[in-house]
Amino acid sequence: MSKTGYYTHPLCMKHEMGEGHPECPERLSAIQDRLLISGVDLGLTQIEAPEAPLADIELAHDRMYIASLRGLSDQLVEDIAAGGPAYGHLDSDTNINSYTWKAALASAGAAVAATDAVIAGELANAFCAIRPPGHHATRNKAGGFCFFNNIAIAAKYALERHGLKRVAVVDFDVHHGNGTEDILSGDDRVLMVSFFQHPFYPHTGTEHPASNMLNIPVPAYTKGMEVRELIETHWVPRLEEFKPEMIFISAGFDAHREDDMGQMGLVEQDYAWITHRLRDIAARHAQGRIVSCLEGGYDLSALSRSVEAHLRVLADI
Repeated sequence: MSKTGYYTHPLCMKHEMGEGHPECPERLSAIQDRLLISGVDLGLTQIEAPEAPLADIELAHDRMYIASLRGLSDQLVEDIAAGGPAYGHLDSDTNINSYTWKAALASAGAAVAATDAVIAGELANAFCAIRPPGHHATRNKAGGFCFFNNIAIAAKYALERHGLKRVAVVDFDVHHGNGTEDILSGDDRVLMVSFFQHPFYPHTGTEHPASNMLNIPVPAYTKGMEVRELIETHWVPRLEEFKPEMIFISAGFDAHREDDMGQMGLVEQDYAWITHRLRDIAARHAQGRIVSCLEGGYDLSALSRSVEAHLRVLADI
């Protein structure tokens, strides 16, 4: 068995938010095609994600919020059967279709199952090719294309269900992971480190973060070498001092220079470098344990190449 797991589910392709929406099923198709063409898929253990139990989702989300999302989904299915619209609108850019609820359960389930397998030693690390993404989902609100916060659920699961004492969450999406911060802020068992373009959506991350949050806002047009220097100067010392027993990655690839969702200047080699640094830290403190979950990345070519680079390092290919 390969030491790197690749978790996904067919339902992650069924969720979609309308024609022309950037967070589209083709994102996963592009990744899978790239891994097939490059041969990287041969170095991965492919696993179909289970649905996450609601009790595990409740580690990160209010029960009433979960119930309301399920209710919206059930109502939408009824409305569609009666000839109604195909989408339910949660905010200006976040919609549900009849598959969203199940896709969100599968996405969270991938993160949880990957956590189980890595902690059990069945896998060294894992990547979850999932959508909807998660890091903008707060404890009680969807937004920014996100419904359940996959990485926050997995981090809380590792702490609560497996009894880990310290976990790190690393977020390198171009947007600040406001939902992850909302859920994990103030929990001293978690260190969250991130960089993100600022000022930019969701316009958070700079107002008096808790002591377990290391947020690095960077201006538009920041390039990879500048990001690498910030990581070496700020992230690495904090992570080394914290000594996480497991690392969770919110892997957004929309800081790539070809991705017009943001205005940063990273390339594939930068994502490979970041992954190498995290692997080094995980090897020293966390028995190599890493679970990475897909977040953003909307230029299909840049996304697929960047995920390939990320996975080559995780799988040591």
